[in-house]
Amino acid sequence: MAGVDMSAVEFSDMQGLLYTGYGNLTDACFLVLTIAAPEAARAWLATAPVTTADQRDVAAAVQVALTSAGMHALGVSQAVIDGFSAEFLGGMAGQESRSRRLGDVGINAPSRWEWGAVPPHALLLLYAKPGALASLRQSVETTAFAKAFTTLRVLDTTDMGGYEPFGFKDGVSQPHIDWHGDRTPGEEAILPYGNLISVGEFVLGYPNEYGQYTDRPFVGTADPKCQDLGRNGSYLVLRELHQDVRAFWRFAASQAAEATTFAESMVGRRRDGAPLEEAGVAIQGVAADDLARNGFTYAADTAGLRCPVGAHVRRANPRTGDIPGAPLGTLATLVKMLGIFQPDLRDDLIAASRFHRLLRRGREFGVQLSPEAAVRPDAPDPQAGLHFICLNANIARQFEFIQNAWLSSGKFAGLGDESDPLTGNRDTADAFSVPQPNGVRRRFAAMPPFVTVAGGAYFFLPGVRALRYFAGAAPL
Repeated sequence: MAGVDMSAVEFSDMQGLLYTGYGNLTDACFLVLTIAAPEAARAWLATAPVTTADQRDVAAAVQVALTSAGMHALGVSQAVIDGFSAEFLGGMAGQESRSRRLGDVGINAPSRWEWGAVPPHALLLLYAKPGALASLRQSVETTAFAKAFTTLRVLDTTDMGGYEPFGFKDGVSQPHIDWHGDRTPGEEAILPYGNLISVGEFVLGYPNEYGQYTDRPFVGTADPKCQDLGRNGSYLVLRELHQDVRAFWRFAASQAAEATTFAESMVGRRRDGAPLEEAGVAIQGVAADDLARNGFTYAADTAGLRCPVGAHVRRANPRTGDIPGAPLGTLATLVKMLGIFQPDLRDDLIAASRFHRLLRRGREFGVQLSPEAAVRPDAPDPQAGLHFICLNANIARQFEFIQNAWLSSGKFAGLGDESDPLTGNRDTADAFSVPQPNGVRRRFAAMPPFVTVAGGAYFFLPGVRALRYFAGAAPL
């Protein structure tokens, strides 16, 4: 990679999942693998039919990711593996302290997972147009593949028409990646909330929101233009989340006459994806045709009267800038930056969102149950949920920060004893509150769990050159 222009985006070396979620390829399945024969695995990876980011409008796509355990199994040197992040090396379920931070305790403890307590080695992601997944999988799972890998778990998916199992429009808000370098982070403070995010927040080897390069592994030298093993790669987080649709809608119906309205307050959006906030504000990185869904912040709703402060989507992305609150004049901005006149506690507890964004690539699975059917006494109990997948360049600052400081924490925005109303672990906090115009909060306690973790792992989605290097087929 000597002489590579570090400012140019190398789509031909980047796996396609970083550029697109393959939304038009509605059939998908993910294979969690262990390496049965290292030599055979290296041979297969050397020619694996990986779909790259410069291949657009494809009829099918194949993506490959590895865990640190998988790299060990392939025979990658320890010196090279040690260059990856501590979170990746430790694994999602590798430390009790990490499990506590992620809320993976009690019913979500790794000891109760169906897979992932012992780290797998690899992940194969397959995407295809309707009716074509079986043939794609057959073409990939050849004799050579079967000799190389053992399939630990097959994660099938279901096309739910853009809705997740609780019945809400999914994938409404995503960061807009600044592929063309329209802004230069790090030169000066970017004060207001924006949705245009640096490439380096998701892809290693490019400047991030600090205007710096995220730490990544090198082979033989730390020269950023030579032997960059991390460049064009990303850390992939996978969690198998089971959703109890009956419990969610029955709890909503038991707490409010308008079950849908209450459920929407927990989620933070209408069922059709419309925000509870007033939308239509011009925000950098939000296209004009998307202002109705994503052109808003919570600056004018600090009390949470329209969207409760603890609502799921507000926790997952508080839409804050470096200076929280409404736009300020120069003097007022300076005063707030200096911390004069006792800054709002909530401002101190909620960091600027642009440093903690995730590129979500998950897929739903199971049988879809309507809210109307879920509340009936004789409602079936089909398994359904989300194979949560996100891409980020820094697991600790992005996925783990959001999971710990925003979703799981009872201290989010000074709430006290609440965790995320959808995904929160009830062993740590089981309440949700809705502010009232008179200043009193209506508190809903003893909430049952709606989402449980059935498995998960941290993977590395390498660039194609790095993948071939892992296979021993070619130097970087």
